[in-house]
Amino acid sequence: MSKKRPNPALFKPLRRAIGVPVWADVAIRLGLALGLIFLVVMVHWLDRDGLKDTHDGTVSFLDVVYFTMISITTTGFGDIAPVSDKSRLIEAVIVTPIRLAVIYIFVGTAYNFIIKRSWETWRMKRIQERLEDHIVVLGYGVSGSEAVQELIARGTDPSCIVVIDPSSARLALAESAGCNVMEGDATRDETLEAVRIGKARSILVSAGRDDTTILIILTARHVAPKVPITAVVRADDNELLARQAGADNVINPVRFTGLLLAGSAEGQHISEYLSDLASVTGRVQLVERKVKPDEIGKPLEKIATGKGLRIYRGSRVIGFWEPDAHVLEADDLIVEISYASCDPA
Repeated sequence: MSKKRPNPALFKPLRRAIGVPVWADVAIRLGLALGLIFLVVMVHWLDRDGLKDTHDGTVSFLDVVYFTMISITTTGFGDIAPVSDKSRLIEAVIVTPIRLAVIYIFVGTAYNFIIKRSWETWRMKRIQERLEDHIVVLGYGVSGSEAVQELIARGTDPSCIVVIDPSSARLALAESAGCNVMEGDATRDETLEAVRIGKARSILVSAGRDDTTILIILTARHVAPKVPITAVVRADDNELLARQAGADNVINPVRFTGLLLAGSAEGQHISEYLSDLASVTGRVQLVERKVKPDEIGKPLEKIATGKGLRIYRGSRVIGFWEPDAHVLEADDLIVEISYASCDPA
């Protein structure tokens, strides 16, 4: 996928949640419109002496209701009309603004519940059709948001990132970063299927609670059996459960913090260097990539893009000091330290 970073303002959410249920929104709009119509009826009734009925010369309450409806809808048959200066002033100053408000309410309702929803449904399908080789982030708390920011800083196109979270406030932040977002429960199959998680490049899980994280992993592994899953857990005894649930990589932030603290005890620059390796903003980067065709047969120490540290060959892990690191093979995965300006792709 392209590494070019687009304008985040061009991106829209995969789905937007409404603040109130559909039936409640319709009821509120309809109630407001009826309230305004009732107000006009009462104004006309109090000023009925300024109206003239060409049919029988008498303006009854039913005539007032009839005149109000044809006036608000701008039909105007002319059988009842304001004739006094006061009535005409009321029509111009009071009834006309209310007429416009009622029309706006009905047109706005039609837009929201017919045009807008049809447009958003079509737009969501278009986004879904284009989702492939994307990164799905399940949970946009502290860890999830930091991961997304780091991915974008590394050059990942924000349109290639889909964030699912139950919080509309957190999703607003993800949307402002240019990501596709969906408000929903990541433990439900239909939620994950809606973002085509089976076509994803990678799945990042950070739900904030270990039990929720493990349940999400189980669901994601069921829906996307071949997609790599990386998850964050905070309790040591849940790391094994997360792996058994289907996570390929399990990160314990508490343990990593302990490693940084221990490194600081051994030397003042060790934790700084570890942080440097982990972030794209550092001078060096820790990169994992596939071996290049022109590197096959060469030793790990001769790669040109950085300092080779480790080879993953099937289920084997080969350090740079081991004899098998002297010959790179096809399908090897290399972990290297490269300069921040290097592009390992």
